[in-house]
Amino acid sequence: MFRLPAVDGRPWVHVSMATSAGTPGRPNEDFAGAVPGAVVLLDGAGIPGTESICVHGVAWYTRRLGGALLGRLSRDDGQPLTAILATSIDEVTAEHKATCDVTHPASPQATVAIVRSYRGSLDHLVLADCTVVLDPVGGGPQVVTDDREVTNRRICAEPLRGIARGTPAYDRVRAACSEALRARRNQPGGYWIAKDDPHAAEESVTGSRPLDDLTGVALLSNGASRIVSPYGLTDWPGVLELLDARGPAGVIRRVREAEAHPRAAPDAPVPDDATVAHCTRLASS
Repeated sequence: MFRLPAVDGRPWVHVSMATSAGTPGRPNEDFAGAVPGAVVLLDGAGIPGTESICVHGVAWYTRRLGGALLGRLSRDDGQPLTAILATSIDEVTAEHKATCDVTHPASPQATVAIVRSYRGSLDHLVLADCTVVLDPVGGGPQVVTDDREVTNRRICAEPLRGIARGTPAYDRVRAACSEALRARRNQPGGYWIAKDDPHAAEESVTGSRPLDDLTGVALLSNGASRIVSPYGLTDWPGVLELLDARGPAGVIRRVREAEAHPRAAPDAPVPDDATVAHCTRLASS
């Protein structure tokens, strides 16, 4: 846990973070970081074994993009979060387009969540399946996510219905479904993710709330949000209660316990990288 310096003469947030790699011996492809007034969380994505496409890899991409975002957010100049993300995507793409096939569907990419305090408001941005949970002073949590990838994945998986898992037919159709999903990436009517095209930033889910209306905010990668879906271990108010009681590590611990019994949620049997950032003490004293 650490405390960010004062904003407008008062401390605006305490931040606690935890992250856990999903697979021992493989790099954690999530990223989380903070600067005064802003927090960033990224969930890296890509296909293993594609070194011929990108010599750097997914973990490199998320760290570079996360660092670029934090650098721009630290300037505290009030630029729209979509503009900050677009410029950062462009910067990282320029870093490796001479050595890597950045336009290939399997090249490194990442989902993005950003929160920023600026002039009395908390601005947020979500691109792809990261989650931001706003904890208001009164009422239930406001959950912000981008479900377009989930929706498109469900559509593309329809041909698998009724085919037995583990059969050659299943493997053949599944490969075709994966190809169809990749064809929808960063396309109108499909879903959007940070990759090589800065225009994807314009498709982010964004919003803003008065800072004094909030007591906290949480950012979760897809691997951590499994605690709600598909595992159903708690709901979003329960996540906020668990964060208050046990911190981000407590959320990840519950997810890892569920992953140890994959029959409980066959849709997510493979452990994933999991990261949580929890920001508190947002409101004016």
